[in-house]
Amino acid sequence: MKNSVSGKKWLAACAVSLFVSAQALAQDKVTLLLDWFVNPDHAPIVVAEKNGYFAEQGLAVEIQEPADPSMPPKLVAAGKADMAVTYQPQLHMQIDEGLPLTRVSTLIATPLNTLVTLKSSNIKSIADLKGKKIGFSVGGFEDILLKVMLGAKGLTVDDVELVNVNWSLSPSLITGKVDAVVGAFRNFELNQLDIENHPGHAFYVEEEGVPAYDELIMVVNNKDRDHDKYRRFNVALEKAVQFIVNHPDEAWTVFKDYKPKELDNELNRRAWKDTLPRFALLPGALGQRRYETFARFMQEQGLIKNKVPALADYAIEP
Repeated sequence: MKNSVSGKKWLAACAVSLFVSAQALAQDKVTLLLDWFVNPDHAPIVVAEKNGYFAEQGLAVEIQEPADPSMPPKLVAAGKADMAVTYQPQLHMQIDEGLPLTRVSTLIATPLNTLVTLKSSNIKSIADLKGKKIGFSVGGFEDILLKVMLGAKGLTVDDVELVNVNWSLSPSLITGKVDAVVGAFRNFELNQLDIENHPGHAFYVEEEGVPAYDELIMVVNNKDRDHDKYRRFNVALEKAVQFIVNHPDEAWTVFKDYKPKELDNELNRRAWKDTLPRFALLPGALGQRRYETFARFMQEQGLIKNKVPALADYAIEP
């Protein structure tokens, strides 16, 4: 009798083991390319991975940092990766260029871009920038941001001097090379300046004439956009955001332990707190009017050259 019971237990254990193994084998693999090196902007992705939320949804997600930040969407368009973290403004321009991409998820649901000056300067409004030097790192969208922000106060780009500072935004302000910088992220450069004892002041683009948009989104190849794994990806991401919002200190520990040497520092600790309110609570949700409004803005500013396609052609809720 004992042998019979033991045999049944052994068979049951084997069945459970086989079931778990089958689940593991059945996981859908997802190669996810980040837009930059891992930082607090990516916290929901890291937490979803470390807390097992992706695995719960039958996903094996491989997170990769890009060697070239401009390449992730292009690699997805070429079928070399499944998903890429990118920016909503870039998505509109890439669609205009004919790249076969579709937005399936939102990571950061507000703009992060700002125009930043030092608090110690005499620049108290955008109008005070007349005759000043403004640093930038990337042309194109940043040029338009500046043009619109200046225009809202009756100025043009001819009223300021533009200086290419590459990616040296904060140092250029601190050393006095420029009077302001455009393209600074409100959750990073402001904290960086504060740490260096040169507090900054931010002018938020969405308060200065630029329509609100999603800073960070995730895109997939059009031919793969209807796969159920992207719906499940968003389920896991939403659970991660809920965990971060409800348990920010515990979530910080999970996040920094992903790469302690790179992530556990004062700048990231400060950026963590400033980034939390900006995560998309419903990553899969799509603001149709918001995307259409921003597409029209991009076209009016000359960043979209062709007819804007129907939103459903390049942005969906999986």
